[in-house]
Amino acid sequence: LFQRAAEMSVYWEEAMHSLADAPYVIDIRNFGMVCGIELAPRPDEPGARALSIFRTCFEEDILIRVTGDIIALSPPLIIEREQIDQIVSKIRDVLMRTE
Repeated sequence: LFQRAAEMSVYWEEAMHSLADAPYVIDIRNFGMVCGIELAPRPDEPGARALSIFRTCFEEDILIRVTGDIIALSPPLIIEREQIDQIVSKIRDVLMRTE
């Protein structure tokens, strides 16, 4: 399982960093199969944008975590490439629709 995670981490990192051009993304950080996507906060509403994204993702069957204005992701180590692609696609779609 750990070897698989090490192998998948390259694909995971590239997929996550493909979101760098999405709206509100300030920075993306990875460590293995863990990722943090830092978002620009709404003026005078720190954490509100990430919370809104969390709720929308949850309604659309993608479970993420947020802390402040950072989306935190750490998928199960048995994840497949197609599932990573689905996560990235859904997060991009939600970011495109977020204010």
